[in-house]
Amino acid sequence: MELLVILIAIVMIGGVVVVPALRRRRAGQEAAHGAGRAEDLSAYGFLPRERLDVRLPGPDARLADALAEIRRTQEWEPAARLLALTDASSELRWQRVQTLAGSAAHDLAQAPGQGGMWLRSWRVQAPKDPGGAAVQAQFLVMQALRDPSSQDFRMIMEEARTVAAEAALLAPGDPVPHIVELIVARGLAYREADFEALWAKVNKLAPHHMGAHLAALPYWSEKWHGSQDRAESFARAAAASAPPGSLLPALPLFALFDHLPEVHTVRTLFRSAVITDAIEGARYAVHHAPADHPMVPHVRHLLAWFLVQAERYGEAVEQLRRVDGHVGAVPWSFSPDPAAAYVAYRAIAVAGFERGGGTPAQLPH
Repeated sequence: MELLVILIAIVMIGGVVVVPALRRRRAGQEAAHGAGRAEDLSAYGFLPRERLDVRLPGPDARLADALAEIRRTQEWEPAARLLALTDASSELRWQRVQTLAGSAAHDLAQAPGQGGMWLRSWRVQAPKDPGGAAVQAQFLVMQALRDPSSQDFRMIMEEARTVAAEAALLAPGDPVPHIVELIVARGLAYREADFEALWAKVNKLAPHHMGAHLAALPYWSEKWHGSQDRAESFARAAAASAPPGSLLPALPLFALFDHLPEVHTVRTLFRSAVITDAIEGARYAVHHAPADHPMVPHVRHLLAWFLVQAERYGEAVEQLRRVDGHVGAVPWSFSPDPAAAYVAYRAIAVAGFERGGGTPAQLPH
């Protein structure tokens, strides 16, 4: 069962809603090249390509079960039950709302006019359910961002803002509706003062929420309403103020990824001091964050990509072993075939590790 990972690309890295064509082509070329070299890597504990789950960055058995039941019954109750049992202030709720919205969007894309009826039924039959309102707001954001050049873009974004406001009224302590509005604010080009006011509201409800920071980051990026300096300043400030166990020290790595040149000829780019510092910040973050933090896999996926680029293959293999089996994350989601893109980099990491004398026996078990 495949589920589009549109929201992973839209929200988790933010300013890549419209992915540059060259980066898409490059991802596809890398995928084809690496996939052809990918051998049986079971000695490393890696799964074959056909068993990779493109829906999520890491395991969430309860969400997977709910998605399976929704697909089987086309009923909305499994989603409602799941969100009702998910702490409103947790990052897990944010991730689950995204994935449920992505599921409805995928269903609609597969069957225009008919797919995703379970979400529409949810809103009609339980209009006061804050979970349903949050999922619908996220769904509308997805629909708008599928084609930002559409004449309906602004209208759909305005509707998303209205539904997000409704969700916020239904659950005053839930940061998720306000995080959804952070994406709306980017699309509707909020004034800086208005965006700052919204960000202050999010910070009050969830001051160290990694997903919220990733949703806010692109507003300040060069692709939207800021610049590379402003995006990186936002990320560095968040990292510097992070409490123990937070993933925010990894935020500068996401800011750098969003501003990498499409073509670079400097071989040492990924060994520069700036990128090395960002890599070390991400390594520190995943090492000190709780093992079950739902955003840790997102960081590990991007960290592995940077480690491969920096030719730090042994470290890349270690990160990949911790996320293998799930590939619903940036940077793989840029590729038309995320699993192929992931397998390509995994093969490159293993080949580089073995060229340096590494063997599976040397890795921790």
